[in-house]
Amino acid sequence: MDDLTQLATKVGVLLTEKNILLATAESCTGGGVAQAVTEISGSSIWFECGFITYSNSSKSELLDISPALIAQHGSVSEEIAAAMAEGALANCEAHVALATTGIAGPLGAVPGKPVGTICFAWSMNGKTHTERLLFSGDRKSVREQTVVHALKGLLQFLS
Repeated sequence: MDDLTQLATKVGVLLTEKNILLATAESCTGGGVAQAVTEISGSSIWFECGFITYSNSSKSELLDISPALIAQHGSVSEEIAAAMAEGALANCEAHVALATTGIAGPLGAVPGKPVGTICFAWSMNGKTHTERLLFSGDRKSVREQTVVHALKGLLQFLS
C-alpha cells in the first residue's frame, strides 16, 4: 500500500469513527483529492461529493463565490480557499469540506504568487482554517504534494 493510499485510509477511518461526510472543492488538483479518497473501498460511507472548480466562473456558479471576492483577492488566496470549502458545505450534505486552489505551473505565476503557491482550507461547523504554502517541483509534483497536504491537514483539522 503506497503512502497516499495509507493516508486516504486513515482519513476514511477517522471520518467513519466520527460519522461525518467529506466534500472536496478543488481547483489546482483537478479532482486529485477526490480520486485519492475514492480509491479506498467503502469510501461511499464517508465521501459525499467533489466539486472541481477550475475556472473562476465555476467557483461562482457551483460554490456561490462572489465574483467581487475573486476580483478582490484573486483565485489563489486563502480567502477564496475558505469560500470554496464553505461553498461546498452549503451545496451538499457533507459535514466537513476541504479546498485546494493554487498555481501548479509551469505557467500562471503572478507577482507575489510564484509557481507552487497553494492555498488550502478546511471547514466544519462554522469553523474554517486556511493555509498558504509554497511547494517546489514540476506540475505533477506540486499537485501530488497538494493532495497529500490537503489530506494531512484534514486529519489535523479533525483532531
